[in-house]
Amino acid sequence: MRSERLKVTLERGAMPDVWRRTLSRIETIFGRLVYLAGLRDNNTGRYEHHGLAMIFGDDDADYALRDSHDITFAEWLAFGLEHQKADLDLYLSQFAARRRATVETWLRLTPYRNLIPARAGEPERSLYLSDFETLLELLKVEYGVAEPDPGA
Repeated sequence: MRSERLKVTLERGAMPDVWRRTLSRIETIFGRLVYLAGLRDNNTGRYEHHGLAMIFGDDDADYALRDSHDITFAEWLAFGLEHQKADLDLYLSQFAARRRATVETWLRLTPYRNLIPARAGEPERSLYLSDFETLLELLKVEYGVAEPDPGA
């Protein structure tokens, strides 16, 4: 029975598996970007997911996650600012009382810059950063966040 289930999983491939089992359960596109970027090793650029690699191998897991990151990033870029803001609001809703602190941290540490896939071109990078920084300005006003102190 178990080997039959494994065979079905293998026939479907790594990418469908990661979308069916994980990414489809992440409610927001921004949340998917955060998740996928978090699987990328900052030293090698490879995507690592132990469970996926055990079933499909390191290379197939890397390719599936890399392609998924590219697809998710393109989906985010295809949204207008209004849709991006709604998605970001939904993402932030999971932080409840810490939303203001999250926005302050984004302004200070700029972790959103690490969400860009390595294969994104300069126009896509620029669009993403421009859109996200516009959204941050809106969030600053919404949550009453002051500019970060450069000396802090």
